Amino acid sequence: MSANCTVAPDAVPSDAGVAGIGVLLSFMITALISLLISASLVFQEARSNRRGSVHKPSVLRRKLLNAYSDQQILTGIGIQSVGLAQSTAIAPYHFFLVWMLSMLSMAVHNATLLALARDFRRDWVLRWMRQFLMFVNLVLSCVYGVYVLQAVRRGLSDQTFPVACAWRPETPDGSAPDDEALSYVGTVAVIVGNVVIFALATWYLHSRSQRFYAVTQVAGLVLMAAFAVGATVRVALLADAFATPPIRLSDGGEQQWSFGQLLSVGMLVLPLVSVVEIVRGEIKCAPPVAAEYDDDKGRLLGEGQELRANPGTRPEFQPNPFWGSQTNLFRK
Repeated sequence: MSANCTVAPDAVPSDAGVAGIGVLLSFMITALISLLISASLVFQEARSNRRGSVHKPSVLRRKLLNAYSDQQILTGIGIQSVGLAQSTAIAPYHFFLVWMLSMLSMAVHNATLLALARDFRRDWVLRWMRQFLMFVNLVLSCVYGVYVLQAVRRGLSDQTFPVACAWRPETPDGSAPDDEALSYVGTVAVIVGNVVIFALATWYLHSRSQRFYAVTQVAGLVLMAAFAVGATVRVALLADAFATPPIRLSDGGEQQWSFGQLLSVGMLVLPLVSVVEIVRGEIKCAPPVAAEYDDDKGRLLGEGQELRANPGTRPEFQPNPFWGSQTNLFRK
């Protein structure tokens, strides 16, 4: 569908699919739960290492965190894809909200990576699946950042034109906002920060060495929590579901609790089903890797039982079968 970029409409319709109250709350609640679980795992491990004691494997929390993180990043990628597909119809206001939700998704995923990196390292399929999702999320986020930069440059951030009109020469430029310079610098900083964080997360995920492991975990967790808080505050101050939006909406659909909004919040209960099944003994999960065994012969801890029937050792880092080894990324 071609966008009308010559005359701005008086109002734009609400878009509950990307900015409804249920969608926003599901992202925020998932982020809060995931960050709290990540923090509990990281600080429990750091305290155990400092005291030189073996902490009890936290299988339930790890399973729950992994489920919420997968749900968050897949939802983040999905909502960004929908926003780009609707760029000829979606307003910059909704487009920016989707970008903030992707920031929230990125922060949750990276916090989970900090807490569960040892679990991902011991299975090359899980590790490279995470790498692929991180890359897709980065590409989409950078594309969104470029769109937002162009909208700020053309003065269309608070206009009712579709966001695709930021690239059309026939679109009349809007008036520059008072905080134009701050918005421009902030957008560039977020894009650069996303690239840097992606590079650091990639190194952390594939790193064979464990130097400064606890410091990296704590510092990264604080940084991701700051990202999440910033994105949440920005959404809460901007979205029609919680505040007064910068543009006029033709209806109040984003404030209403429809079936889609209830479903978004109800999906938060889904990971708890797996936890109940684990408690009831229906599902067996591999126990986490002990922090005490950081060499190539790290033994998996369990409830008095080895993961394998034949007692032995299993390397903490499993290289993929195509290249690399337990100690080198490029040489077997």
